[in-house]
Amino acid sequence: MKSWSTNVYSTILSACIVVTAASCAGAGRMEAPATPVSTTITKAEQQAMTPAEALQRLKDGNQRFINGHTRTYDYPALTSVSAKGQYPFATVLSCIDSRSAPETVFDLAIGDAFAPRIAGNIATAELIGSMEFACKVAGAKLIVVMGHSDCGAVKGACDGVKLDNLTLVMADIDPAVAAVTTTGERNSGNKHFVQLVTAENVRLNVGLIRARSPLLDAMEAKGELRIVGAVQNLATGEVTWL
Repeated sequence: MKSWSTNVYSTILSACIVVTAASCAGAGRMEAPATPVSTTITKAEQQAMTPAEALQRLKDGNQRFINGHTRTYDYPALTSVSAKGQYPFATVLSCIDSRSAPETVFDLAIGDAFAPRIAGNIATAELIGSMEFACKVAGAKLIVVMGHSDCGAVKGACDGVKLDNLTLVMADIDPAVAAVTTTGERNSGNKHFVQLVTAENVRLNVGLIRARSPLLDAMEAKGELRIVGAVQNLATGEVTWL
């Protein structure tokens, strides 16, 4: 009886080891990390890309971001390769908010996009000039003005905040505040109002880029460039296109 029990125990144990080993091997194959991105966009790839394709690349990257499927990057290799030249396909004007970095939100590699940032994602003359360089000189095919939910700058403008140089930033957002009509409170306590002002601020700044830069406006008219607006939801990471 003792010998039989020992033999059965040994058989069962051996079978468990085989099954466990096979399962681990399978799990290892499923969880194997993807090959890190180590090359940047080339000049030929940038020149061949259309504005629509550039926009789709950002949409695809944001989808990876919100699904937790972002790519891995070989940063030393990307740094070395990009040092020889840059050919970004997009320019993303966004807020300085620490939770809304476009390189992360769109799962971008070094060299993929220009990323000018300022509180309230406002298109100042200096930033528009920078975008003219990015598109006309460096070849970017897309400009995105990206706001985000719960924006401190937008809420400050809704509340009429005055604070040293920040007052100048609030003044640039004031037109969006004035343009929004609502039956509720017109302050940051009204989340719906803030949401409407955030979207309107993006739309107005898209319009300002076209109005203040005949160069960029002409490029868009020729199909060489596209200028679009978007708002990121900080709670989900999802970017909604306006």
